[in-house]
Amino acid sequence: MVDPFGREVTYLRVSVTDRCDFRCTYCMAENMTFLPKKDLLTLEELERLCAVFIDKGVRKIRLTGGEPLVRKNIMHFVRQVGRHVDAGRLDELTLTTNGSQLARFASELRDCGVRRINVSIDTLDPDKFRQITRWGDLDKVLEGVRAAQAAGLKIKINAVALKDFNDTELPEMLAWAHGEGMDMTVIETMPMGEIGEDRTDRYLPLSKLRADLENRFTLEDIPFNSGGPARYVTVRETGGKLGFITPMTHNFCESCNRVRLTCTGTLYMCLGQEDAADLRSALRASEGNELLSAAIDEAIGRKPKGHDFIIDRTTRQPAVSRHMSVTGG
Repeated sequence: MVDPFGREVTYLRVSVTDRCDFRCTYCMAENMTFLPKKDLLTLEELERLCAVFIDKGVRKIRLTGGEPLVRKNIMHFVRQVGRHVDAGRLDELTLTTNGSQLARFASELRDCGVRRINVSIDTLDPDKFRQITRWGDLDKVLEGVRAAQAAGLKIKINAVALKDFNDTELPEMLAWAHGEGMDMTVIETMPMGEIGEDRTDRYLPLSKLRADLENRFTLEDIPFNSGGPARYVTVRETGGKLGFITPMTHNFCESCNRVRLTCTGTLYMCLGQEDAADLRSALRASEGNELLSAAIDEAIGRKPKGHDFIIDRTTRQPAVSRHMSVTGG
C-alpha cells in the first residue's frame, strides 16, 4: 500500500475499544460517553480486518484503546493475530497500555507472540498519578510493569510532557526507567477532543524539555527507529534510549507509514485529520474480501500529507473533535 506521497503504509494501529479504566485529564473528559457495545466490531471482525491488512503489506500491528486490556476476551484476539507473527507474515505485534491490567495478562501476552509493549506513566508520584489519571492506582501499574518484566516483555515507558505538572520530574523518571532497563519516550500533548480544561495551561514544547534535560544528561542523536514517529537519542550517563514525539513543534508526517483502525471499523489515514473511511460496511457486505480490499485501497489513496495541530491562546477548539481514546493515539 503506497499513499499519494510515495509513503509505503506498513504499520496499522488498531483501537480495540474506546473504553478505559482511567480518565487522564489530557486525553478525555471525566464523564465520558462511550460507544454503545452494539456499534463495536466483534473481535472476529477485527481479526479479519487485520488479516486483510497483513495481506496488503502491513508488517507491524499495535493494539491500543482506550485501554485495550479492558475489552472482554481480548486475549483470544491477541492470540489469533499473534499467529501471523509465528507464520512470518507479520514482523511484530505490540501493545500500548496504561498498565492497570498488566499483572493479570503479562504472561499470556508473551505466550501470544507479543514481545514489546509501551506503558503510559506520566508521574511516579502516587498522588499526582491519581490526579492526572483521575482513577488510576500507581502501585497497581508498577506491579504490572514488574510482571511484564518477569514475563520477558521489553517495555518502553511513554510519558506526556505537561507544563507545571511533571516537567521537573521527567529527569528522575528517565533515570528510573533506564535504571530498570526500560527505554522512555516523551510526548507533546495534542489538541484532540474536548477535555474540560485549557490545553495551553499544560502544553510543554519538547524543545524546551530537551534543553532542560541537557543540563543534566548528555543526549546524542541516533538513527534508531522503532517503526513509529519518535526521534531517538541515547543518554550517555544511563546507556538507555530516549524518544521525542513532537506533533506540535516538529511534526513527523514526512515519514508517516501508519493508519489507524477504530473498534467500529473506521479507518483514519491521519491522526490529526477528520477524513476517514468506513470499512465496516465493506466488511459486512460480503464474505469475501474483495470489497474490503478495494475500500482500503481507496482510503490509502486519500491519505493526506500531514496534520495541522495548533495549541495557542487564539485557537480554543481542538484540532479534531474525537478524543484520543477513539483513535488510539
